[in-house]
Amino acid sequence: MTSLMTKPPVDAPDIDLENLDDLLAALSAEEIDELNGDFDPDNSLLPPSQRCRDQTDKDPTGPFSRQHLLDFLEKKAKTEKDWEQNKVYIKEQRGKKFVPKEPERTRVDDDDAVDTEWDEILSAASEEELVDLAAVLGFHSMLTQTQYHASLRDEKVHEGGFTGAAKAEPLRPVPNEAPNMTSVEESIKKLRSNDPQLKSLNLNNIKNMSVEQMIEVCEALKENTTLVRFDMAGVAAPDKVGKKLAEALAVNKTLRSVNVESNFLSGEVIVELVKAINVNQILLELRVANQKPEILGNKVEMQISRLLQENKTLLRFGITFEFPDARIRTHERLKQNFDDLRKKRTGK
Repeated sequence: MTSLMTKPPVDAPDIDLENLDDLLAALSAEEIDELNGDFDPDNSLLPPSQRCRDQTDKDPTGPFSRQHLLDFLEKKAKTEKDWEQNKVYIKEQRGKKFVPKEPERTRVDDDDAVDTEWDEILSAASEEELVDLAAVLGFHSMLTQTQYHASLRDEKVHEGGFTGAAKAEPLRPVPNEAPNMTSVEESIKKLRSNDPQLKSLNLNNIKNMSVEQMIEVCEALKENTTLVRFDMAGVAAPDKVGKKLAEALAVNKTLRSVNVESNFLSGEVIVELVKAINVNQILLELRVANQKPEILGNKVEMQISRLLQENKTLLRFGITFEFPDARIRTHERLKQNFDDLRKKRTGK
């Protein structure tokens, strides 16, 4: 470091480009070779052949021979001395050698001469009994579906034992449900006359029930004081009927359960029904699920859940919510109503 610092730096003189030819003519051959070899190998503006000078000064030794080159390299590798090692290589093993544990062998008694208490029982059993035994022990792959379910129901298996093939069971026709024969006109008369025997009115699935008759039923509910349960599901009731029913629920003080599922009521009409039951707050059950517009929308669902927060008596509410926020709020409100009813019953 000191030898380099002893030589003071010398400022290079200014070079006039007009005298460049005279300066190059004054240089010797060695100086010209040294100047030509002064290139920047990282200069990307120059082609690769011009980034460094040619340093192959030796004369060619002859044509290229691959085999001659390989022989030379092999001879040189054998004659050169290896590097000295600080420690001579010795093959040794460190640590404990892993020895896998031998698995426990299950002893199998293949001696046919050994008799057991089950030999006589199994030899005397029929194939149907063996099928039942296989079903009890859980050998499902040995049985068909019909055999397995028949054994669970303690029924007799009519198939061909273990060699039986699964077949389709004969179709068991289910009889159609009997039509609702309730007379709508007679029901309207009983509602208007406050028949004390009429506690429950079932108008579900009545075919060819006109909209005018539905409106008359809803109008009769306004003045009725005896009906407790009202069902009118599956009658294709439109919004016009739903609005009349909401007016009746806002006035009626005896109804405890209302079912209008599977109709054509929109979300706005369902909101009107919930508003109506909040007037008197005596209804315990309201079912409005499975309407023609299946999706109510977030606005309607949240409006229904907010209205139900004001109801302190409703215990069962039949509806399908799409959004979890409205569903959770409604569930918590109904659970609180059940808890309040329990406290009132127990006197706590």
